[in-house]
Amino acid sequence: MAKALLITATDLKKYSVVDGNLDTDRFIQFIGIAQDIHLQNFTGTDLLVKIQALITAGTIAGAGNEVYNTLLVTYLKPMLIHWAMVEYLPFAAYQVKNAGVLKHTSETSISVDKNEIDFLIARERDIADHYTRRFLAYMCENSSDYPEYTSNTGADMNPDKSTNFTGWVL
Repeated sequence: MAKALLITATDLKKYSVVDGNLDTDRFIQFIGIAQDIHLQNFTGTDLLVKIQALITAGTIAGAGNEVYNTLLVTYLKPMLIHWAMVEYLPFAAYQVKNAGVLKHTSETSISVDKNEIDFLIARERDIADHYTRRFLAYMCENSSDYPEYTSNTGADMNPDKSTNFTGWVL
């Protein structure tokens, strides 16, 4: 079964700096990467699979699923949009083609340097961290509405409930 993405290309274009004319094929895989790495880290496997199943079935907004729809729209989508940008930005200027790895340039624009890209990634990470903290606070108060949040077993990922996003400390 194919895994449903929790956001669409339109969501990413509408709520991030991604241009509306950007070809979806240039970034759609980064939504999946961000969902598998970052979102699943905080939802755990079972809750993510439950929401994907509701999206695939077309019942996420249906009667009886209001809590899951609220979780998706209010908390998970904003998180995923910005985690997807964290994953996409380092690769935005590059394409892999028959001729090798190419960096796209335009006659009417200039490429930004690595420091500027790192700044954008850091800002997107800050935004993603903010939405992640909101999600974790919500789940702390409402986890009883989501039995899948604590039902992970075996090889499933258990949700990370930590709000410590400081990175490495030496």
